[in-house]
Amino acid sequence: MAYAIYNDGIVHLIGYDICLQMAYNKFFLFVLGLVWSLVPFSYGQNVVKGGYWFPDSGIQVSDIDSTLFTHVFCAFAKLDSSTNQLTLPPECTTFTRTVRQKNPSVKTLLSIGGGTVASSVFNAMASQASSRQAFIQSSINAARANGFDGLDLDWEQQTLPSEMTNLGLLLDEWRAAINAESSRTGSQRLILTAAVAVSPQVNSQTRFPTQAISRSLDWVNVMAYDFYDPNRSPSLTRSHAALRDPTGGASGSGGITAWINANVPSKKLVLGFPFYGYAWKLVDPNKHGLLAPAAGYDTSVGSPDGGIPNYRQIREFVSQKGATVVFNSSYGTNYCYSGTTWIGYDDTQTIAAKVSYAKANGLLGYFAWHVAQDDAWALSRQAFQAWGASP
Repeated sequence: MAYAIYNDGIVHLIGYDICLQMAYNKFFLFVLGLVWSLVPFSYGQNVVKGGYWFPDSGIQVSDIDSTLFTHVFCAFAKLDSSTNQLTLPPECTTFTRTVRQKNPSVKTLLSIGGGTVASSVFNAMASQASSRQAFIQSSINAARANGFDGLDLDWEQQTLPSEMTNLGLLLDEWRAAINAESSRTGSQRLILTAAVAVSPQVNSQTRFPTQAISRSLDWVNVMAYDFYDPNRSPSLTRSHAALRDPTGGASGSGGITAWINANVPSKKLVLGFPFYGYAWKLVDPNKHGLLAPAAGYDTSVGSPDGGIPNYRQIREFVSQKGATVVFNSSYGTNYCYSGTTWIGYDDTQTIAAKVSYAKANGLLGYFAWHVAQDDAWALSRQAFQAWGASP
């Protein structure tokens, strides 16, 4: 065998030809590894037509029309803060098998966390190398044991730079562990995604770790909704998920532009839209456009608490009250009104406009939160058809 022997400060080469061949092989492997590292992680992924589901959403897993999606997310696995292990809802253990009965090619992802989980819970895990590794290994084990194609992190409410630093470390180590597991077992590599805020800039000091996101995630689900609610002062009727905002306020297109300007490729961005709206109580029923004076939530619409109706409830309101429905193309939003009730939401016109925007601007796709709020799959079908069969 040929070795480079160091004993007296001089390199002694044994078997020059063999050593040269080994050097060539190592160089080849290095170049191959470099090329592989430059391949986008969303390999083989032409489009994402996604939707989230969770056990208490109002429909069973078997009710999901998975033919209208390329990817479905089962939400949420929870993080045990003492062990850094995941616990899954029972429905998630059979999720993949069930949704594939209608669509054998649909991809499934296990989503971890959720908007109700305090950021400090994730940050405590992500702040130490040992706890990160425990979490990462638990997530990979959970995905494999339950037939998921990937993992999705829903860590929200970050406000501190340290949280974003720890998030970046977590994503890079997670990707490395997923790659190593795939190489070791010969299994298809797990997809790795995250749900993120509409803008990479959370506040003046805190910004998402866009470099780690670009190199380690297959894509991010941009939550382009909940910009406004009726309790915001001053209370004016607004779209909580407008595609555009001529007044310079928050919008889906503005958020996407900010992510692209932060050097996250458009092909790693998936535009989110809501299957629910917000109901405002008009001060004057004769002033019923966008930015009309309001008096907070109208709790007569929507359940169980009122004021945040899902799409099915909105359609029932329109039918029962004979409400006027408006599509505002300048904002890229729908709203409806009857009496003193005003609801901003995404109807089929808005969904079509958002999907067309995503496709025209080179995004990877779209996702919906959440599929159980649809009405006879009208919005899901509109989105699926608006994108078309080709990527």
